[in-house]
Amino acid sequence: MDFKAYKMDGLGNDFVIIDQREKKYDLNDSQIKKICDRDNIGCDQLIFINKSDKFDAFLNFKNSDGSDSAACGNGTRCVASLLSKENSKSLIIVETSSGKLESKILNNNLIQTNIGKPKNNWNQIPLSEKIDTKKIRVKVGDIEFLGTAINVGNPHIIFFINELEKIEIEKVGPILENHELFPEKVNVTFAKVQNENHFKVLHWERGAGPTKACGTAACATAVAGEINGISKFPTEIEFKLGKIKINKDEQGNIIMEGLVSEVEHIDINL
Repeated sequence: MDFKAYKMDGLGNDFVIIDQREKKYDLNDSQIKKICDRDNIGCDQLIFINKSDKFDAFLNFKNSDGSDSAACGNGTRCVASLLSKENSKSLIIVETSSGKLESKILNNNLIQTNIGKPKNNWNQIPLSEKIDTKKIRVKVGDIEFLGTAINVGNPHIIFFINELEKIEIEKVGPILENHELFPEKVNVTFAKVQNENHFKVLHWERGAGPTKACGTAACATAVAGEINGISKFPTEIEFKLGKIKINKDEQGNIIMEGLVSEVEHIDINL
């Protein structure tokens, strides 16, 4: 099977984007994993653009391990940029399995996306038991971490710590992702406060592993910071290759804003 696709990234969080509006490709798990494999094309997530009767497109997200993801903030911003170049629109609205997402094109590469209202009830994350989502204690070996769980289209847990450099994300990430408390697994972020409007973070992506950035993690970190009284909106979330700005509108929707890459055209051979 040979077909054309696109490659884009948001601060190094990279995606292969396949347009299925004219032709369905029906890729299986092994084909998805092959495309995402860093020894092949390589990406954190695979995104399918499908036709929508109501909006600009319906998006499906696949993690690099072949599992589904209901939401992807940076991926949505990348697709919004791609579609805006196609139809010259400054407002792109897409559907996902977690709801409708609106993106504004501020300039060619600066994209703002409304993620919607965050959820923090235990059964909305979801958690396997009814506990306070603001103060979740989980152990990794002899170390106990205190975190806050947020759902912004997908489940996240955020740990605020002082010594970010001591976190071995590749060791603790998979243990926390697969903790029994999270029946649908969880995205894991460690955040260090720089000031009330700025965090530095390390992130482990559910189904993908360590990623250079994550849009929904940035949103969840900002929300968790406000819940814990340690930050205010607007908040800048700093990843390895740059920052994502997170704000909140009058209705309580979370707004993320950041740069995306130019569009790269690629050929896929399976």
